[in-house]
Amino acid sequence: MDHYLEGGVDTSMDVFLGKHLSTRTVNECVDECVDEENATINTLGPLQQFSLPMTNDPVSFLAPYTNVNGKENVKIEFAHGTTTLGFKFQHGVIIAVDSRATAGSYIASQTVKKVIEINPYLLGTMAGGAADCSYWERVLAMECRLYELRNGERISVAAASKILANIVYNYRGMGLSMGTMVCGWDKKGPGLFYVDSDGTRLTNNLFSVGSGSTYAYGVLDAGYKWELSVEEAYDLGRRAIYHATHRDAYSGGQVNLYHMQETGWVKVSADNVGPLHYKYKAEKEAENSRHEEGEGMDAGEDNQ
Repeated sequence: MDHYLEGGVDTSMDVFLGKHLSTRTVNECVDECVDEENATINTLGPLQQFSLPMTNDPVSFLAPYTNVNGKENVKIEFAHGTTTLGFKFQHGVIIAVDSRATAGSYIASQTVKKVIEINPYLLGTMAGGAADCSYWERVLAMECRLYELRNGERISVAAASKILANIVYNYRGMGLSMGTMVCGWDKKGPGLFYVDSDGTRLTNNLFSVGSGSTYAYGVLDAGYKWELSVEEAYDLGRRAIYHATHRDAYSGGQVNLYHMQETGWVKVSADNVGPLHYKYKAEKEAENSRHEEGEGMDAGEDNQ
């Protein structure tokens, strides 16, 4: 075999093998490689630290543990529930979420922060596995900051959502559970995107995600329009989350409301659903009383 010199150093394969294999065991070589890999991982960011099973096909390896039809007895099935919503209107984007975290039928927390503040102009929501959403949206925050440093301008909402979709797409079938919305304000104005753990990425004026989303959609469909005033939009988001928590056992706690404006996001309110229940109940009873009084007056006029 010919010998090649690179910078005065012999780099031939014969010399390489002679140095590394002739006087050392295979196990020693493997241990050194593992140590080098661990050292490299420790110097990289959180995205590279996310480990995969030591197999050529992680999806097939994890299938028995994440698939209800798997052959193994061990199943990793998340029982999760939440209600999150977001909608665009003439004054920006409204984000409203509940704050309950459940572990099966057990209520683990009533004060979970389900809105991830990526930067002053970007917000992300959490639905699905809390760890998955929290981890990957913080990775997204890092990527958005790096983009800003490299390019000297803020990342667009579309680009931020695309980065997140591309990242989680690489882990399809590996047990991730994530349904998130990414909203913000960029050069094109307000933006709202839905991204889930399958890599699906959609944009629309209105989304609701989670086990209570069907109840929230019922309220949103009845009251949503582009021409909403700021106060009307706040009330619509708050009511939609409240009604979802009233009917969905996996949603509850408090309603956290955010407003994305051209100047960035602001946290509008954090209202406990208990007082909201009695507030809306009183409003409904007052409305029914007025309706009954009106019917009584109409009946009296007819009798005359």
